Amino acid sequence: MDQGLFQLALACGAFVGTHLALSNPLRAVLVRGLGERGFLAFYVLVSFATLGWTIFAFHRAAAGWPLWDGTAPLPWLAASILTYAAMVLVIASLGGNPALPQANLAGLSARRPWGVFRVTRHPMMIGIALWAAAHIIIAPTQRTILLSLSLILLALAGSWLQDKRKLARNGREWSAWMARTTFWPDLRQLGALGTTWVVGLALWLGATAVHSYVAGVPAGVWVLAR
Repeated sequence: MDQGLFQLALACGAFVGTHLALSNPLRAVLVRGLGERGFLAFYVLVSFATLGWTIFAFHRAAAGWPLWDGTAPLPWLAASILTYAAMVLVIASLGGNPALPQANLAGLSARRPWGVFRVTRHPMMIGIALWAAAHIIIAPTQRTILLSLSLILLALAGSWLQDKRKLARNGREWSAWMARTTFWPDLRQLGALGTTWVVGLALWLGATAVHSYVAGVPAGVWVLAR
């Protein structure tokens, strides 16, 4: 393996591994030793350190030749749809999300899924996975595939472990919630997102507009303006 890609693999492994370890098996031990605030500070420090390493390694690694032309109409359209959907899911996940660490689960077992949670109980993580999958489609180079697969693993494994953790802490509420929701997106319920589609479209257009300045590559509908 190319040295640059090897360094990127190490960085991705550190980023994903520490996230999963600190969020699950090590969390209780560290909270007892550091306290909630101390653990949060440590978690943020490790997250930013490993993320910074990953970004640095990504830019140092050679992109290599793409496996296919990601700028062709079909890959471009697929990636645009996926990133738009990802934006909508992440936005919708920010309000009243019972999967968030400090969410109050009291009474959750008696509630019917609403909004984005009719689509999936893990909208933020599924959104991240869709965003990463879109980048594999649009930029199928070795370094992009390696980074994107790492993010997909983090999102999906993190969601699965999150379910386990919630069940261990409040099995009655979370088991009922799991029975009424789905892990994988239920595409029949996309209409439940309502006006979030409009908000998401505005933000997606803005994000893709600045993409060429941040990443040096036009994205979304702005590709048509080239």
